Amino acid sequence: MCVVFSFGVDMKREDAERLRRWRRRGFYSEISLVKLLQKHSYFSVRVPVSNPSLNPLPDIIARRDKHVYAFEVKNASYYAYFPKQQIQKLFEFLNQFIPAEEQYKHPILAAHMGKRWIFHEVDWQLWKEGKLPEQARILKRDIGNFKLKVDEESTTTRPVQDGQ
Repeated sequence: MCVVFSFGVDMKREDAERLRRWRRRGFYSEISLVKLLQKHSYFSVRVPVSNPSLNPLPDIIARRDKHVYAFEVKNASYYAYFPKQQIQKLFEFLNQFIPAEEQYKHPILAAHMGKRWIFHEVDWQLWKEGKLPEQARILKRDIGNFKLKVDEESTTTRPVQDGQ
């Protein structure tokens, strides 16, 4: 038995169910990240759109104080790949829609690997110079270069780079 989707693709029922499970897994990771950010005093929302299009929309938008974060989220078991087009969309979104200086705009790749999150902030200079990689990869053993950290003087969080 085949299932016909509105975009005209014939799929076997088992393939359609596999696709639905795969999409739910991504949705779960996005919702989990929104809750994690909110727990750490960030205002955050999931952008509720399946976005394989050319629109420059991230999976999640978050803000804390003057800082705005655009997240691309992947759910993986050992490694996550982020294609250049998705990375570029983060920069385009922040550049076009967030009227702030670059130091307050953060394009973040987020890999959800089981119970562990790994975050990687992409450097603005790479985008400006047209040197974004064809794809970025985050492995389960990676540390990442962006963390949510609680200030010791207060109960709020702040972004920090490794080594701080």
